[in-house]
Amino acid sequence: MSGQLTPDLQLILDSLPQAVIVTNTENSILYANMAAENVFRASSSYLIKRNMEDIVPFGSPVLGIVNKVMLKNAPVNEYQIDISSPRTGEGKVVDIYAAPLADNSPHAILVFRERSMADRMDRQLSHRSAARSVTGLAAMLAHEIKNPLSGIRGAAQLLESVVSDGDKELANLITSETDRIVKIVDRMEVFSDESPLEPAPVNMHSILGHVKRIAENGFANRIRITEQYDPSLPDVSGSSDQLIQVFLNLIKNAAEVLSDKPDGEIKLASAYRPGIRIASPGSAERASLPLEFSVSDNGAGIPEELRAHIFEPFVTTRINGTGLGLALVAKTIGRHGGIIECNSVIGEGTTFKVLLPAWKQAEKKQTGMEASNHG
Repeated sequence: MSGQLTPDLQLILDSLPQAVIVTNTENSILYANMAAENVFRASSSYLIKRNMEDIVPFGSPVLGIVNKVMLKNAPVNEYQIDISSPRTGEGKVVDIYAAPLADNSPHAILVFRERSMADRMDRQLSHRSAARSVTGLAAMLAHEIKNPLSGIRGAAQLLESVVSDGDKELANLITSETDRIVKIVDRMEVFSDESPLEPAPVNMHSILGHVKRIAENGFANRIRITEQYDPSLPDVSGSSDQLIQVFLNLIKNAAEVLSDKPDGEIKLASAYRPGIRIASPGSAERASLPLEFSVSDNGAGIPEELRAHIFEPFVTTRINGTGLGLALVAKTIGRHGGIIECNSVIGEGTTFKVLLPAWKQAEKKQTGMEASNHG
């Protein structure tokens, strides 16, 4: 096999972001690049000693791809192939391009393109679209509902002062329920806030530490909260107040999920994730989102039928929930130029990951120039 792949070719393949594996007609692995090590969570030296059957699920379509390539002596494409396993983890879906290594070669080259990030981008666009729909709905509710609610509440208070004791409870119920509806509308009005974001450098570890202290001294005082941070991460670009609200919401949701679990645990983590890029809102540029901040719980997990819709308005797993919290979180992260994703396994827990851009040096210089001009 060394004669098939020259050192220069191996260097090129190792630099590719897609996983590349070379096999023979027996599906024995002859070469695996560095990206393949990440996808299959094993070293190339381990993979080269294995057969494809050892690293993909039983009966996987991957196993028949090489035979197709050899029979046709032509490239083959397969889409949305699930290669999830205990080694690779859940939700590992890929597109595969396979071709002969050369004309009439006994070897095939397989290129695996992970779909997870593309799918996350699609979901994020859906979340933003849903948030925009709520923006219009919130403006309508504020104008069309709050005014008559005020009249209903006033009438109920007048009734309470003149009706019999038996009916006062009903009048009081009208008042309290009216107040509850007003609070829901007030929460929805937050969606209509389209004031421009004024970004500043934000130390996310300070944000997470602040939110942790609030949680430990309040709604999560009986739940263990652990931290696993990468201390080398730079500041993110954003609003401290809004990011505090985002993570306060995520941690509060986790705490509510764990309220009846004696060994409940919330884990806060940060990590550097290079290579993730997304189109910036209102710009043709693609922003890098290398900074990941996550909130995990070891609760019951989110039902599969709800996971794809968890950031949509009015979708909730709680009996008394409004389903607006996570929709607002998605809107806020979108305004910061980032994305949020949810990974959940029934019986094992849920992780919310927030990917954000770093504060740019150019932004720092511009801020300094503005400060000196004002001076």
